[in-house]
Amino acid sequence: MSTSLRSYASSLAATVRSAVQDFPRQRLPLLCAAGVGLTAWASWMWWRRKRGERLELKQVGIVSQLLIYPIKSCRAVSVPEADCIGLGLRKGDLRDRHWLVVTEDGHMVTGRQEPRMVLISVSVQGDSLYLDGPGMKEKLLVPMSLPKSNKVRDCRVFGTDIQGRDCGEEASRWLTSYFQSGKPYYLVHFEADTMRPRKSKEKEKLFRETDVIAYPDASPIMLLSEASLEDLNKRLEEPVSLGNFRPCIVVSDCEAFSEDNWHDITVGTCRLKRVMACGRCILTTVSPDTGIMTRQEPLDTLRTFRKSDPTLSHLYKNSPLFGQYYGVEQTGKLRVGDPVYRVITKDQH
Repeated sequence: MSTSLRSYASSLAATVRSAVQDFPRQRLPLLCAAGVGLTAWASWMWWRRKRGERLELKQVGIVSQLLIYPIKSCRAVSVPEADCIGLGLRKGDLRDRHWLVVTEDGHMVTGRQEPRMVLISVSVQGDSLYLDGPGMKEKLLVPMSLPKSNKVRDCRVFGTDIQGRDCGEEASRWLTSYFQSGKPYYLVHFEADTMRPRKSKEKEKLFRETDVIAYPDASPIMLLSEASLEDLNKRLEEPVSLGNFRPCIVVSDCEAFSEDNWHDITVGTCRLKRVMACGRCILTTVSPDTGIMTRQEPLDTLRTFRKSDPTLSHLYKNSPLFGQYYGVEQTGKLRVGDPVYRVITKDQH
């Protein structure tokens, strides 16, 4: 075992020993569940070594934020820890982009069509989502578990069919009133236990058959570093925020754009495989503070220094690259403060 890998394993073991000593007795079952995750990680490492592969782990950063966007194009919920499952980040019943606003015929509505979507805040109250928007006299409570009698709507997300259970007339009235567009809008929920997810490959061909999503654009995980955002803001007259780019995992303690080269990483008990960069669109020009779309910055500035190699124009066209898309290689748990390790695989044969 390499020095860095041995250090990582020792650190995990020490954490578990300390937690056992300090953990309240009534919550020990939760610690046992965490132990199962560590056991799975150790088994996976043994299997890789049995195949003749030598793994080295190099720390490249630290998780500074974990962000879940329950409703596509609405504001994020910051969480201290999360499960990383095949469909992305999850914290209890709160799942990333598992709710979607649609028109009557089922077509998705995002901040591209309704920029003021980015101003809708989402929080959790008990087993319900709690929505608030500027100018709305009343807030909206949406149960995360819906009656099976609610209608299942056929939806379209980037030309792909997917279903969602209607969240009810009260949600529809609230959204229709908020947008004042003269046409009805509906909120739907993707139920992972009964509905078929979209395949990332149907949106971007570089993804694997196993990469699946509910309502995200293309990927279950999008990662961005604080340093990359800082580099961009040095080039702008008016700085932008993470809200313009909507990452799930934010990483600190690294150099700007170093995430471009993190092709294989492990964080917590998860392993993620980089698939491609995130090609940026007009949504980045919607201010998360005002809900106004400029159609210019930061997109114009990104195009001056973050264009793809011409050989990749068939993938990204004219879109500048900012942040990285990952597929979930191994599910697990991660938390703010976890080190991010780049996995270096060397064949021993």
